[in-house]
Amino acid sequence: MRASSGGQSVSAPPFSEAAGRLKTRIADAVRAAGGWLPFDRFVAMALYEPGLGYYSRGAPVFGRMPQSGSDFVTAPELSPLFGATLARPVEEALDAAGADTVIEFGAGSGALAAQLLGALGERVRRYAIVELSAALRERQRATLARWAGRVEWLDAWPEAMHAVVVGNEVLDAMPVTLLRFDGQGWLERGVACEGDGFCWADRPTAQKPPHDGPFVPGTVTEIHPQAEAFVRGLAERLACGAAFLIDYGFPEAEYYHPQRTRGTLVCHRAHQVESGDNDPLADVGEKDITAHVNFSGVALAAQDAGLEVLGYTSQARFLFNAGFAGLLHEADLPTRAMAARLVNEHEMGELFKVLMLGRGLRFGAAGPMGFSAGDRSHRL
Repeated sequence: MRASSGGQSVSAPPFSEAAGRLKTRIADAVRAAGGWLPFDRFVAMALYEPGLGYYSRGAPVFGRMPQSGSDFVTAPELSPLFGATLARPVEEALDAAGADTVIEFGAGSGALAAQLLGALGERVRRYAIVELSAALRERQRATLARWAGRVEWLDAWPEAMHAVVVGNEVLDAMPVTLLRFDGQGWLERGVACEGDGFCWADRPTAQKPPHDGPFVPGTVTEIHPQAEAFVRGLAERLACGAAFLIDYGFPEAEYYHPQRTRGTLVCHRAHQVESGDNDPLADVGEKDITAHVNFSGVALAAQDAGLEVLGYTSQARFLFNAGFAGLLHEADLPTRAMAARLVNEHEMGELFKVLMLGRGLRFGAAGPMGFSAGDRSHRL
């Protein structure tokens, strides 16, 4: 997400000390909850506990190479052409809404904000960032210093938004509920204490995936109540405008495919998906814990709350529709090489999707430019 924890500035302790304190704090929470903690709460603490969690301790988690101490790269860090291309559909949506405000959720290092502000110029009079992590806010302030007069940080949602909303890799970092199918019914997977560490513990639940399956006994998968609640909150507040949600994920039929028996939950460290057991219960606070997005569930939640689904397609198709090829042609060779990773099928091009939601907008017969060819809304 690259976002969120507490709103006040927190002085983070040294890394090893922070990891130890985080582990103790989570163990205390498990015991306080009667010995069993839902997985989504465990992840929320592991990632966002103020001053101690993975995203809130101030470590440089974003970067192109592991030598920087980072664990993964997002599209804006990979190439400035990402934001330069995205700026075109954003400007189109601003014009359609008669708005001059962009609101970004989870702005990470601030790279995307800088790219959009640089490309859009005076077209954006106000750029608001909803970012509750004190450590990330400070990094963003440094990155965006030249636009200080137009950028502001918000501690909470605006009550009403007449704006274009951007969320790049926001949904995937929202904690998920973990479920296991035992062949007869569904169990919610939570966390218990075992020795000086943590272990899995399952409990019966009425919750189940939003798909009929079939499911293989032993399947572990995720549901996304927090991501769906996020878009419902967006629908409540977006009076007129659009939202671009960019993330890795699948439509429901692919997400809950019978062959996907281990779900999509993964951990990232040093630019690698962890090998071996891929255990989110080990080395808590020292790695990213993330799951792919069920875009069907997100789109349906938004639609049920009153937003219109304006488009859904792969990141590659979206960028090419928005003029990426022309920018690539004008770039130098090193820039082209890095930018190609945004659209290559085996890298970000196919795995990442773009979902556009909106209210009160009118476009031409071709619809929003990012979805003029290759729209996959029918597959949601």
